[in-house]
Amino acid sequence: MAILYIFSGLPASGKSTLAKLLASKTSSMYVRVDTIEQALKDLCGLQVEAEGYQLSYRLIEENLALGISCIADSCNTIALSRHEWQSVADNLGVKFVNIEVCCSDKKEHEDRVSSRKSDINNLTLPNWQQVQNRHYEPWQTDIITIDTAGQTIQASFAELLEKLAR
Repeated sequence: MAILYIFSGLPASGKSTLAKLLASKTSSMYVRVDTIEQALKDLCGLQVEAEGYQLSYRLIEENLALGISCIADSCNTIALSRHEWQSVADNLGVKFVNIEVCCSDKKEHEDRVSSRKSDINNLTLPNWQQVQNRHYEPWQTDIITIDTAGQTIQASFAELLEKLAR
């Protein structure tokens, strides 16, 4: 049975790295909202607001309906987008798992934000001030939380796999 893995978290928390590792391990379809939003900007000249999320919901819904597990990778900082992801799964009767990735060490997180390079052509990454100013609503549902502070990506991935197995 297909599963929707919904990754959430601030930029440079490690979410995309963990999401890609899980996609590879589980042979799941991987959809990153940043990639879709940048493509809409580059190819269509759009000022993107919610269009990247809307297109991602549709792509993932279509693949879940085919029985393909999917990984949604986005900041997903507000209850509205979280509800929309869950609705995609609920509408198909598919299991979903919310995974929040964070870096609780502010200095380490700032260093990551400052030193990372974009792996998406033309994407301008947010600076530390923009990351700090991002509106982030508290979770009201069950989630798996992975705090990547002070540990290797391998250790964070092992923790994620262990929590998913429960």
